Amino acid sequence: MSNEADTCRKHVVPKLQEAGWDNEPHSIAEQRSITDGRVIPVGKGFIRKPPKRVDYLLRHTRDFPIAVVEAKASYRTAADAVQQARDYAQMLGLKFAYATNGADIIEIDYFTGRENRVSAYPTPDELWRRYQAGSGITNDSQVSQLLAPYNHVGGKTPRYYQQIAINRTIEAILGGKKRVLLTMATGTGKTVVAFQICWKLWSSRWNMSGEHRKPRILFLADRNILIDDPKDKTFAPFGDARHKIASGEIVFSREMYFAIYQALAEDERREGLFRDYPPDFFDLIIVDECHRGSSRDDSSWRVILDHFKPAFQLGMTATPLRDDNRDSYLYFGNPIYEYSLRQGIDDGFLAPYRVHRVVTAWDAAGWRPSKDELDRYGRSIPDDEYQTKDFERVVALRARTQAMARHLTDFLKKTDRFAKTIVFCVDQEHAAEMREALVNLNSDLVAQFPDYVARVTADEGAIGRGHLSRFQDVDKETPVILTSSQLLTTGVDAPTCKNVVLARVVGSISEFKQIIGRGTRLRDDYGKLWFNIIDYTGTATRMFADPAFDGDPARITEEEITDEGETISVTETEVRPEGDDDAPADGDPGVIEPSTTEPRKFYFDGGQVEVVAHLVHELDPTGKQLRVVKFTDYAAESVRSIATSSAELRSRWADADKRRDIIEALAERGIDFGELIEQSGQPDADPFDLLCHLAFNAPLRTRRERAQRVKAERKDFFERFSPEAREILDELLEKYADHGDAQFVLPDVLRVPPISTHGQPAEIIRLFGGADQLRAAVNDLQELLYGQA
Repeated sequence: MSNEADTCRKHVVPKLQEAGWDNEPHSIAEQRSITDGRVIPVGKGFIRKPPKRVDYLLRHTRDFPIAVVEAKASYRTAADAVQQARDYAQMLGLKFAYATNGADIIEIDYFTGRENRVSAYPTPDELWRRYQAGSGITNDSQVSQLLAPYNHVGGKTPRYYQQIAINRTIEAILGGKKRVLLTMATGTGKTVVAFQICWKLWSSRWNMSGEHRKPRILFLADRNILIDDPKDKTFAPFGDARHKIASGEIVFSREMYFAIYQALAEDERREGLFRDYPPDFFDLIIVDECHRGSSRDDSSWRVILDHFKPAFQLGMTATPLRDDNRDSYLYFGNPIYEYSLRQGIDDGFLAPYRVHRVVTAWDAAGWRPSKDELDRYGRSIPDDEYQTKDFERVVALRARTQAMARHLTDFLKKTDRFAKTIVFCVDQEHAAEMREALVNLNSDLVAQFPDYVARVTADEGAIGRGHLSRFQDVDKETPVILTSSQLLTTGVDAPTCKNVVLARVVGSISEFKQIIGRGTRLRDDYGKLWFNIIDYTGTATRMFADPAFDGDPARITEEEITDEGETISVTETEVRPEGDDDAPADGDPGVIEPSTTEPRKFYFDGGQVEVVAHLVHELDPTGKQLRVVKFTDYAAESVRSIATSSAELRSRWADADKRRDIIEALAERGIDFGELIEQSGQPDADPFDLLCHLAFNAPLRTRRERAQRVKAERKDFFERFSPEAREILDELLEKYADHGDAQFVLPDVLRVPPISTHGQPAEIIRLFGGADQLRAAVNDLQELLYGQA
């Protein structure tokens, strides 16, 4: 009876080779990993789930996969592989899939919707003809444009979802679709996708007129940072073909153009620069962050897109359809491909996050001025009940800002004081107050690193851009903390950012996703595998409760703090892995925060405020709503999903291999024993007893009680060994009682006192009659420990 590997080696590969799939330019990619595997924070560490891997990926060319093959062992049926083949084909956007057990082959054709049993795999040419017929791409020039290779400078091949976005966009353009929309979460590489689309069209000389020339392409956005960064980095392989339209300069001789709306738009001083270019000058226009106003019917920027109406226009956005971006979808149409924040986290391409909900007393109960209360400028503060949404907009409360700054400083001291952190404030003035408070609370580090805390807003200009550039540089240690309001919500790629701090209310999911996108980049090489959202306004919890939100946190923590910023209570919620609109106004030069030159709100500098709350939230069984649950309750529920009783858990825990499986299963749910012991306040409990106690209300014993019971009740076990071997087992039990079952790891424990005083590991092993006998003795000892109720 052959296993799956035998099926692949003896049957699948030979049949694919017979059909010609290993002859250039066609190829067979075997055991191809298509995801990185989801990152799951566990305590202060993490684990990665295994990546998804297809058995065989059939490629018509190096950069154009066309089918997937999934195999099962010969004793199973080909039908057993159908669902997996379908899942991978749909995930990879492929039109053909094959399921096999070696002898039988089932073909799945997504063009016809049929499943057929076939005797052999089709040849590459046969399958390509069927693909052409189904897709409608038939003439030679279209084929060469679709199959144009990617630019592989730097050795990076686009990820599977990026390939789907690229190829679907090329097919849509070749098919004559004039307006195209791609929806891809922040951090998933929209710029890479845009570059490869441009490269394939440019290198294959596609253009609207069919002339023998390279296309002219315009990359359009609303902020210089969204233009300059791609132009100078991602699009660098275009070399001298690049040109940025700025300063009123008209250039017709380049092919890859970059511009912000503001440089092209008309205003009261001049006619729009865009009118100097003929309507059919550009073959393709790429509109980055297209949800930010240009597609509205009444937008003054819309006239630019209307002027270049003959061009193919590709909109790119990170935000799925909602009321606040409906204009983009009406203009560009439904997206031809979507890749969400949740998918990116599930695939392991984006960082998961922990949410810390921190509540001050004034945010919890509101703030009301005392009678005849005057503000900083001697003005009477109107009597009213002010809430979180009013703070720093209607009334500025210095004590609240100070409390948040103290709490954030303490959080960094407990975790990592050099973890890159962005604090989103209400406005530039609030960002300045927050910066000052953080500077004074971290004066020890500011004395060494003057730019440890920096404000980056419109008012800082070039100085702020310098701070931001160093913050983004993975090799620069400082600045560590940036305070801002609107400037950093989009277009800032900060791969090492570990803390996103919300000191202001965020009203829309679109903007919230942009903000948390500052932290979603993964950098394994810098230990950046997840990040924290520290929420002082309730924004994050509210957004996660919205059914339209598609990226769930790994954990939400709610914390109460005093007016001194000290934590007084903490509650955590695990979330099972599942599977104020602030868009810039028209004509805004890329920044929408006004500079404040005179008081426009009330400023209250007195009073004291405490932090009063930290809850943990978990998705309910529908996966839609968040519910509050303690970390220990979540752990208990997870244990009950693994074992139905304490007796079942005990029988499996006594076996070292099965115990390892249980620990791994709990780790996949984010449960770390060190953290569980800390949360439950039971430092002397054995993890097994703690799990049984939490899940099944079993009596809670300490490790020492277990050890003493084994010594007292199972003397017969110890009498099987020589006096010195017996002494070593006694010392093992004592180490277990003090430190836990990690002390049973062989041979490491043999090198640790007092056991090491018995000699070198080889000498100790001889006392038991050999390595196998020592291992058996230790395993038996563990079974005795855990075999008792």
